Amino acid sequence: MDILNFLMMGFEVALQPQNLLIAFIGAFIGTIVGLLPGLGPINGVAILLPFAYALGLPVDSALILLAAVYLGCEYGGRISAILLNVPGDAGAIMTTLDGYPLAQQGKAGIALSLSSVSSFIGSTIAFIGIVLFAPLLAKWAIAFGPAEYFALMVFAIVCLTGLVSTQPFKTLIMALMGLALSTVGMDAITGVYRFTFDSVGLSDGIAFTTLVIGLFSVSEILLLLERTTIGKVVLKQGKRSLFNVKEFLSALATIIRGSLIGFFSGILPGAGATVASAMAYTTERKMARDNSQFGKGDLRGLAAPESANNAAACGSFVPMLTLGVPGSGTTAVMMGALMMYNITPGPQLFSEQPTLVWALIVSLMIGNIILLVLNLPLVGFFARMLSVPSYILIPIIATVSFVGVYAIHSNIFDLLLCMGLGVAVMY
Repeated sequence: MDILNFLMMGFEVALQPQNLLIAFIGAFIGTIVGLLPGLGPINGVAILLPFAYALGLPVDSALILLAAVYLGCEYGGRISAILLNVPGDAGAIMTTLDGYPLAQQGKAGIALSLSSVSSFIGSTIAFIGIVLFAPLLAKWAIAFGPAEYFALMVFAIVCLTGLVSTQPFKTLIMALMGLALSTVGMDAITGVYRFTFDSVGLSDGIAFTTLVIGLFSVSEILLLLERTTIGKVVLKQGKRSLFNVKEFLSALATIIRGSLIGFFSGILPGAGATVASAMAYTTERKMARDNSQFGKGDLRGLAAPESANNAAACGSFVPMLTLGVPGSGTTAVMMGALMMYNITPGPQLFSEQPTLVWALIVSLMIGNIILLVLNLPLVGFFARMLSVPSYILIPIIATVSFVGVYAIHSNIFDLLLCMGLGVAVMY
C-alpha cells in the first residue's frame, strides 16, 4: 500500500498543468537533440540545466524537464540511425545494424514505428522495475567492485565478437583496436601523455563523438557519393508507415528480453545504454533459430537494442536516487541539478524528499507516453525524408555531422581526424 500511496503522491505533482507542459517541451527538445549526431543526452541535459535554474523552476519541475530531455534523446537517436546510418548517440549504434538496412528496403516507416513502440515498452518495463525493486536492486548494484566491472567489460567484448558470426576473429581485433584508441591522451593516474605524437589535438584523447561520426557518418557519406548520381533518390520510400500485428508479435518476445537486459544493465553505474543495447542485440542473435537476416534488416535486431537502451536510461535513475551514485553520465548531470537546489542525493532521499523522488519516477512514465504520442504521428514525415534527392541529403548529413564534431572542442583537428577515420573505414 505504501507504494500505491507514493505513486499517487507522484502523480499529483507530475500531472500538474505546468509540469505536463514542461515534460512535453523537454520531450520535444530531447528528440531534436537526440537525432543530431554528436550532441546526445549528456549535452542536452547539461545545456538545459542552467536554463532551468535561471528560470526559477522549482526542483521537481526542473528534474521533470531534464528527465524528459534524457528520454527524448534516447528516442531521437534512433531516427538518424535508421534513416541515415548515423547514430544520434552511442546507445543508437546497434540500431544502425538492422535499422538502416530496413530503410534501404523501403521499410523506414515500419522501422521507425516499431522502434518507437519498442522504446515505449522498454521504458514502461523499467518504470515498473523502478517502482517495485529500486531499493533492492540498488543494494545489489553497489556490490559490484573493480573486478566485477572488469568482468562485465570483458563479457561485453566477448559479446561483440559474436555480432559477426562469420568473422569473429576480425571483430575481436577491431574491438581491441577500439580499446587501443581509448588509451590515447593523458593517463588519468600518472598524468603521462600516451600515443599523442606531440600533437596538442590528441592530448585529451580521441573524442567518442569524433570516432563514431568518422566511422559511421563520414564513411557512409563517401559510399553514398560513390554509388549515387546527381538527383538520384538515395533510398526508396515504402508504402506503409506503421508495422502490422504480425510484425509486432514476431518482435514482442525480443522487446521484453531486451527491456529486462537494459533495465538490469542500467542499474549498474557505468554500464549504460551502450553496453545494454550491445548485450541485448547479441543475446537475441544467439537465441534466434534463424539469424541469417540479422544485420540485413531483421526486425528483432532493431527491437532488441531500442528496448534495451531506453530501459537502461530509466534504470540508471535507480542508483542515483537510492545511493547517490550516477548510473550514467546524464544522471551525473542530474545529480548536479539536485545539488544546485541544495538537495543531497543518496539513501536518505526517499525518506526526506519522497514527493520529489516519486514525482520524478512518475514523470518517467508520463514523458514516455508523451514521446510515443509525439513520435508515432511523425513516422510518415520522417520516412518521407528518404525521398530527398542525394544532392540535398548528403550535404545535410555532412553539415550536421561536422557541426557535431566541431562543437566538442571547437578545433579543426577533430574534423580532420574524423574525415581521416571515415576514409580509412571506406577503404
